[in-house]
Amino acid sequence: MKVKELVSKQEIIAAFPVMKQLRTHLTESAYLDLVTEAQRVDRYRLFAWMEDEKLVAVAGVKPMTTLYYGRFVWVCDLVTDEKHRSKGCGEKLLNAVHHWAVGEGYESVALSSGLQRKDAHRFYMDKMGYDQVSFVFKRSLS
Repeated sequence: MKVKELVSKQEIIAAFPVMKQLRTHLTESAYLDLVTEAQRVDRYRLFAWMEDEKLVAVAGVKPMTTLYYGRFVWVCDLVTDEKHRSKGCGEKLLNAVHHWAVGEGYESVALSSGLQRKDAHRFYMDKMGYDQVSFVFKRSLS
């Protein structure tokens, strides 16, 4: 078991079947385009939890700086393959993200979670020690 940063095009594409379980609206092509643009523009990093050389969980994160949070890491995406859920993979991967963030000098880790994802909310608050500090609002411009 280990964490691996996914950098090459092949590694990023290999994560798509797991990421698709969270980001169901994306095609592989759109996913690859968005990841490579986010890497180039937003310092987006993609980490995977590997078991026996098989990718079982993936986290997309980006370092940010705001007046509210200071220097922090935003978890854009976190998903464990449905066959491996409730086995601690997401917890191990998120802990690895925390460890990486500390090593890079960041002060905190933040994320948002869809209103309907009650199990995820329990995971973040009860298991991972996150506090609910705000609501996230979105307005479509189309």
